[in-house]
Amino acid sequence: MTPGQSTPSDRAGWQRHAAAELAAVLDAHRDLPLIAWTVVPAGATLTGRVTGPAPSKVRQVFDLWRVALTLTEHSEVTSGGGTTYLRAGAHRNRVRIGVTATVFDDEAEA
Repeated sequence: MTPGQSTPSDRAGWQRHAAAELAAVLDAHRDLPLIAWTVVPAGATLTGRVTGPAPSKVRQVFDLWRVALTLTEHSEVTSGGGTTYLRAGAHRNRVRIGVTATVFDDEAEA
């Protein structure tokens, strides 16, 4: 194996580490609305996706998670059609955590 390559064992360890961090996050923030979480297959990375039955609350839920997790890297991009893409991220306990959301133009007015 050449330097810089990771083994399946390395990737599994990163995934276990990210899953353990997700369990800690969920345990610490039981009061926040549930969102979808993905533990990626390579690297210690978690991605939260704000979705749900009340789309008009997407921005509010995104902001709750962003503040609770102290996600300092934040961007908001609005397309020509009015759809806004929200992203926030940071490193926490050697795990990259990101939260994303899409706010459609008809939701922004709600």
